[in-house]
Amino acid sequence: MAENKTQETGADVSAFVAGIADEGQREDTLAIIAMMQKASGHPPKLWGPAIIGFGRYDYKYESGREGTSLRIGLSPRKGKTALYFMDGFQHHEEILNRIGKHKTAKSCFYIKHLSDLDKGVLGELISASLAAMQAKYPE
Repeated sequence: MAENKTQETGADVSAFVAGIADEGQREDTLAIIAMMQKASGHPPKLWGPAIIGFGRYDYKYESGREGTSLRIGLSPRKGKTALYFMDGFQHHEEILNRIGKHKTAKSCFYIKHLSDLDKGVLGELISASLAAMQAKYPE
């Protein structure tokens, strides 16, 4: 069976963040790290070359494929920052309507600037996602 492409590494998160060229994105990344660490109770870990994750869970699909992934995380990319909410967004519509300027994909929440969001509502989304993950995949 194939291994997940994105796995936890032993790389230094601080060094990774220090290497973010855009100062505003670096500051946004640090602020989101603080929010996710506080809500999850887990320290940041680098997953693959560019994803900062908090916590982990083991999953097994009906197909038999299984693996380990991060519970919640983020990745500063060129021109945008992706936040990863592994439970998806189907149960968070009310929060998303209040949060501010963003785009979503399956489990990805894209922003250009943290200042485009209501940080209190982002905190709600982080907590709601972590609660959903805890219900499905207890630690």
